[in-house]
Amino acid sequence: MPRMPSRVFTCLLASDTGAMTSTELSEALQISPAAVSGAVRYLSQVRIISREREPGSRRERYRVHSDQWYESFTQRGQILKSFESALQKGSDALGSRTPAGVRLSETADFFAFLRNELASMMDRWEAHKAATRS
Repeated sequence: MPRMPSRVFTCLLASDTGAMTSTELSEALQISPAAVSGAVRYLSQVRIISREREPGSRRERYRVHSDQWYESFTQRGQILKSFESALQKGSDALGSRTPAGVRLSETADFFAFLRNELASMMDRWEAHKAATRS
């Protein structure tokens, strides 16, 4: 993660509420509003923070959620599936017996393995979380 988004993310993560306005982030980190804007744009695009309106105001608050890592990794499964599918199509187009086709097929298998392991790991996390928070 780039330096400025890392700083903004850490500031949000370490705050009591997990949410701050652009002004609060700018003051806490002693950075320009433009730097905050760029950082929150990046963090929003990679979906590890969300934007919300302050009630009765036009100001936005940026929030990190307690389950944001879970959500982030769960979304990675969808990305792995699209890589797997594209690689398998490439292997089929090149021919499954050509060196390039074999290489693409093996890479597709690797992404399938990662996707399945990720899903299994997320299930184990949910069980662990439930057991430790009861």
